Amino acid sequence: MAERTRVVERNGAWGLLMLMAYIGAAIYFIQRTDGGFWPVVLALLQAIVWPVYAVHAMLGALSVG
Repeated sequence: MAERTRVVERNGAWGLLMLMAYIGAAIYFIQRTDGGFWPVVLALLQAIVWPVYAVHAMLGALSVG
């Protein structure tokens, strides 16, 4: 009989946190558009990479780069 291996994933809380962060960023970026189709698509894409905007703003505030 083959030995069974049990794998336990414990990253559920991080997944929920990342989903909530994406939804919040999507709402923020969509509110800044005029409501057209392509601006909303661009806003959703921006919501995916919102940490880049946060790091850029932080480095700008610290006068680095």
